[in-house]
Amino acid sequence: MAKKDQLTSKANFRQNRYFSEAFRKKKVEEVDKKLTTVSEICKTYEVSSAAVYKWIYKYSLMRKKAVKMVIEAQSDTARIKALEEHISQLEQLLGQKQFEIDFLQKQIDIASDQYGVDLKKKRSGQHSGGSGNTLKSTDTK
Repeated sequence: MAKKDQLTSKANFRQNRYFSEAFRKKKVEEVDKKLTTVSEICKTYEVSSAAVYKWIYKYSLMRKKAVKMVIEAQSDTARIKALEEHISQLEQLLGQKQFEIDFLQKQIDIASDQYGVDLKKKRSGQHSGGSGNTLKSTDTK
């Protein structure tokens, strides 16, 4: 059985420590700015990771703003960047094509006014008669 002096010895018990709110906020800010990591704080100040995560939950500005940290592989980041550049190029090309279409439409309008002829196709007009009725006659006389 343990002796009374062994139980009261400071060597056997971990000393209770208290970290001030300012200290905790400072460490959380360092984690948010990626100046340090949770594991480094745990090792340096001999505090559990659960305690540090509680500090982060309580004091982190990123958590209060509901910012989600997305962690992705470097190859994914490069792929996304390449796709964004490709989209930008396609949007630029689309803009150029639209400009060309507008230009040609204006040319057609000017030519129509100048020559007095409607150069645009009329979609609602009557169709030409063509070569006649294409339906086969069922009359076999």
